[in-house]
This record gives sequence, C-alpha cells and structure tokens, in this order.
Amino acid sequence: MNERLSKERAAVPLWIVLLIAVAALVVATAALTATVVGRSPFGMMSGGGMMSGSARVGGPGVANGPEPGASGFVVGTAASPRVIHVIAGPAYAFSPSTIAVARGETVTFLVTTMGPTVHEFMVGPADAVAADMVGTPEIADIPMMTTKSITYTFDGADSYAFACHAAGHYEAGMRGAITVVG
Repeated sequence: MNERLSKERAAVPLWIVLLIAVAALVVATAALTATVVGRSPFGMMSGGGMMSGSARVGGPGVANGPEPGASGFVVGTAASPRVIHVIAGPAYAFSPSTIAVARGETVTFLVTTMGPTVHEFMVGPADAVAADMVGTPEIADIPMMTTKSITYTFDGADSYAFACHAAGHYEAGMRGAITVVG
C-alpha cells in the first residue's frame, strides 16, 4: 500500500504537463514568427533580427525591400522575380495588407501561415479575387507555420488584389490590395 501511495505522489498531474506543452508551443510560435518576420513579439531578438538592414514595407516586421519608385528598387522579371513575403494570420489578416508593384513586374509571393488556422492565398485581378473565381491563381491549404510560394506577373491594366477564401476568412476581412505603379 505504501508503494502505491508513493507512486501517486510522484506522478505529475496531467494539467501541469498540458500547461508545459502549451507554454512550449507559444514559445516555439514566437520564435518562428521572429525568424520569419525579423523581430520577436517578446523582444528576445536584439539588433532587429535576421532581416535587419532591409527596408520594412507594408507592416510591422515584414521586410520586403524597396517599393517601386524608391531608391534601390529593382523590377522583378520572369527570369528573376522580386520576392515579397506575406504573413497570413494569426488572425484573419495579411501583413502587409497593401503591396505596390511595377506595371509588367513579376513577383514571387512567399506566404507563411502564422497561428493554428489553415489559410489560402489567391492573387490576380481584383474582381476575380473578390469573386473567388475558378482559375484565378492561388495557393490552397497553407497549414500552420508553413511557407508556400506563387509567382504572378502584373501585366494588365486591371486593379489587383489578394485574399484568403477559406470558409469565412474573406468575410472577416482577410484580403489585401495591390497597387500597380507606372
């Protein structure tokens, strides 16, 4: 009987194990966020993170380099697209929510989902994106903490946009605008 009682006292309560697991997940999410966007929400990275020195464009912590018209801007081409990082989430929002491109420019979007929700990224003419039109370029099912890419050339006279059409996300405001310069 003493052996059974001693085992019960030595066992760690399940709620403590769960609490430690949740804390570890929060810290891991913060570390990955810091790595992707170049700064930590907890201030753990000094010196601006791995993307310090880059121009910060479109939202807090998203480093995408100079935009069209700015000094140092280089137009993306089919052979060498400009890379734009986009964060999906953790809520129903994109960062940055507005992007500027040059007319005729080719851009590769690197889209990373933050948080536990699966998102998608559709890009193209604003009316097609708003209508979730079949055939509009998109990345479907981007799971938590995953980065996927899509390349698009802005060669029309249309207005452009991007959005997530996972159930209820677009309606919650998960969309952005693309301004064509030139």
